[in-house]
Amino acid sequence: MTELIITGATVVRPDAGVADQTDIAISDGKVSDLGMGLAVAAPRTTSVFDATGLIAFPGSVDAHTHMGIYNPLPVDSESESRAAAQGGTTTVLNYMRTGQYYLNRGGPYAEFFPEVLQQIQGNSHVDYAFHLAPMQASHIDEIPMLATDFGVTSFKIFMFYGGHGLHGASDDQSEFLMTPPGERYDYAHFEFIMRGIAEARRNHPELADSLSLSLHCETAEIMTAYTRMVEEAGELTGLAAYSASRPPHSEGLAVTIASYLAHETEVVNINLLHLSSAKAVDAALRMQRCFENVDFRREVTIGHLLVDIETSGDPWGKVNPPIRPRADVEVLWDHVLAGELDWVVSDHACCRTEAKVSAERPDDIWLAKSGFGGTEYLLNGLYSEGTKRGLDLVDMARMLAWNPAQRFALGTKGTIGIGFDADIALLDPTVSHVVSADESESSQGYTPFEGQELNGRVRHVWLRGRRILADGVVVGDPTGEYQKRPT
Repeated sequence: MTELIITGATVVRPDAGVADQTDIAISDGKVSDLGMGLAVAAPRTTSVFDATGLIAFPGSVDAHTHMGIYNPLPVDSESESRAAAQGGTTTVLNYMRTGQYYLNRGGPYAEFFPEVLQQIQGNSHVDYAFHLAPMQASHIDEIPMLATDFGVTSFKIFMFYGGHGLHGASDDQSEFLMTPPGERYDYAHFEFIMRGIAEARRNHPELADSLSLSLHCETAEIMTAYTRMVEEAGELTGLAAYSASRPPHSEGLAVTIASYLAHETEVVNINLLHLSSAKAVDAALRMQRCFENVDFRREVTIGHLLVDIETSGDPWGKVNPPIRPRADVEVLWDHVLAGELDWVVSDHACCRTEAKVSAERPDDIWLAKSGFGGTEYLLNGLYSEGTKRGLDLVDMARMLAWNPAQRFALGTKGTIGIGFDADIALLDPTVSHVVSADESESSQGYTPFEGQELNGRVRHVWLRGRRILADGVVVGDPTGEYQKRPT
């Protein structure tokens, strides 16, 4: 029986390529019908929600988050999933690895990952899945087991970790990565990860389309050299200095290396993460033309679309890869409007005020930690800036929901369609508001978006037919579920 009908909204369906007014019927957590007049014909026992004047987006699939990196996972998943719900996100894909941060331990994923699932269970207000990073040789052997037994179908390489630190230059990464003695996290290891995924695809053809590899593309050697140059010159400070210390051509070179390795190893599904600069996207598009056998997807973050080195606040906007000058922001938007970037994410990493900066030298960009939250502004930020630039509603929904759901084997997510999970975010396009960290559900305490005026606001959100945001307020207990992929 139909339990709820949402009526009056403009419903955005990215799979069908339409945004029109239709009623949405929900039964057993799924969309059971779409059509005009459903509310009129509904029995008295059916609840009807009047969404006249609102836009119904599919709940965002935030495909790049780092819950648990700076705070204990059970704590972070509760508060930061509230922020996700506040922003219209109903599913997060969280990056997780062994080593320092997260669970602060090494060892096999067969022991590590069940603990991850145990720590997050019952704490998330939104649905969740995980990407895992093979940090040591034995992890490569675990890829088939992780895919078949745990439903982890996406993996990650941090290309700079072997020779450059998370927050800046580092002479020794072995202790940070907690890898076995004698092992190196380098290009050879990346190659063997790719060969491991390619072998898993051959041995498990039923999972071949679901398996993908994501790469953080920056080059350690160039960043180390440029960090030294920028510090010694002393001409730049703050985010301008940090951007110069991790120059855009470092991204471009890493993209090129990763792409050739993907071609060499016959890994088909490659995701190039958080491209932050004109040079990075240029390299990514060149590699697509060079290697037509590789199915590349290109990601951008809402942070790199909304702020630049002058507007995001020093050092609160420190992140990897860095926030860039305004010229790069404008080029990123050009690629968004051209359909050359596939999805928008938050790269949400809650680094609380007291942890973000040095107590003794709070203005020192080199001592600040990298990363900040932003999932609560994902839908609203893209809608606000996108509408100003002519991005249509369907393309917004594709980039926020459909494309990442399809790539990451979330077959029940990504659109408002019959048989899909009833994950729905209602946005009010008639209002505007000024971003204030005080209004965020995140425990972070600040935001690089502080003071920005955003058009529109997320008002109501349903997760699998259950309302988790009502009039902008998170409601109910955490009921998010683990998504064992492919769903």
